[in-house]
Amino acid sequence: MARKTARQVAMQLIYQYELGGEGVSSTIEESMDKPELNADDMAYIQAVLDGVAQRQQELDELIRRYAVGWSLERIAKVDLSILRLALFEMCCCESIPQSVSINEAIELAHTFSTPEAASFINGILGSVSRAPKEE
Repeated sequence: MARKTARQVAMQLIYQYELGGEGVSSTIEESMDKPELNADDMAYIQAVLDGVAQRQQELDELIRRYAVGWSLERIAKVDLSILRLALFEMCCCESIPQSVSINEAIELAHTFSTPEAASFINGILGSVSRAPKEE
């Protein structure tokens, strides 16, 4: 259950950063006070934040490619944050099965966005997961 909480915190921090929040490091520190997060969870959160920041162009290119008819500007910021998190896990975290990343992204969308967003996110992530590996 802690990984679920860590994933939620990571998504919220990606979202905060997307909105121009400069308090990401203080929010990470505040997250350390959550009793359900341990050192491994905090390491995961930091790795995700660093990875998404370093690979944002690559992740956004995947979103552009598979969100047919949608520009990044048109996608809700929370949905964009969920997509970036899930795509980072799918592309860079071999220890996390792609199906888990997709299912968790859908759950995040149900919690923080809309049912329509959950379907939209599922469609993009499903397309990426079925695409040839060279992408």
